[in-house]
Amino acid sequence: MNTSTSKLSSLQPEQLAAWAKEAINRSKSGQVPAYVPLLAEADREWFAVQIQAIDGEILSWGSIDRTFPLMSAVKPFVLLYLLCELGEKTVFDGVGCDASELAFNSLTQLEIDRGKPRNPMINSGAIALASLIPGNNAAARCQNLRTWLNQQANSQLFVDELMLDSVNQKRNQNNRDLALAMVKSGYLQNSEIALETYNQVCCLSGTVEDLAKLGMVLVNSGESLWENCRTVKALMATCGLYEASGRFALRVGLPAKSGVSGALLAVIPGEGAIGCYSPPLDREGNSVGGLFLLEQIAKNLRLSVFD
Repeated sequence: MNTSTSKLSSLQPEQLAAWAKEAINRSKSGQVPAYVPLLAEADREWFAVQIQAIDGEILSWGSIDRTFPLMSAVKPFVLLYLLCELGEKTVFDGVGCDASELAFNSLTQLEIDRGKPRNPMINSGAIALASLIPGNNAAARCQNLRTWLNQQANSQLFVDELMLDSVNQKRNQNNRDLALAMVKSGYLQNSEIALETYNQVCCLSGTVEDLAKLGMVLVNSGESLWENCRTVKALMATCGLYEASGRFALRVGLPAKSGVSGALLAVIPGEGAIGCYSPPLDREGNSVGGLFLLEQIAKNLRLSVFD
């Protein structure tokens, strides 16, 4: 075994199970989001985690066959895809790379920044990037992204059509306001196709195994992807958990990205990836149970990138 990967591989199943059960207990303080009707139906005690180490070791616990929409956990991979397809200049001409001080869907933040999205990990940035995905319509764009990701990660992502219907059922005026503001500032051409693409991409769904496999693309980046993966991991570390990103970097020290479904991905450079699913969220929109579990794993195995 490669000694550099032994830290993640040394985690014992009993220890993971104990932390996962405590994570479920802690998640009682969180809220399941109500603005997407189908997300609101999630059981608060659903929990699944898969840990994939760079040496091939896999450790999992919970309802690992349960599928869920990635929601914002897909944002790092939209960024990676576009960096590979279009290059850094095109991407960052349209979106910034600074951490946001306000909520992930804040119109005020966009106005402060004169209509340029602060970073790719918040809604405005991801909507702007969705508009750059190649394809004639939203479905074709989402399909292009899905095909590329499944090839890169050997994952089985699919569009959850019922979830997409549920997302479309309650018009998200906030995202619409963000898109219209970006059209006005010149950072977006067509608000409708951008929003439609964004909604489809957020409904890409899979299991914690698929999520961990996506994370491994960032860990195992070959020469062709290396620089783009480094950019994505850096933005996950600084922006991936919205306003909580700085606190999480201090306490846990791992690049991570959350989604409003309760999806949470952490990447441990040189070690592996952790995919987690636990629906109740804290006030910033991050999985309560998932954050607790990541903190236990990172602290006990000394996995922080700052150690």
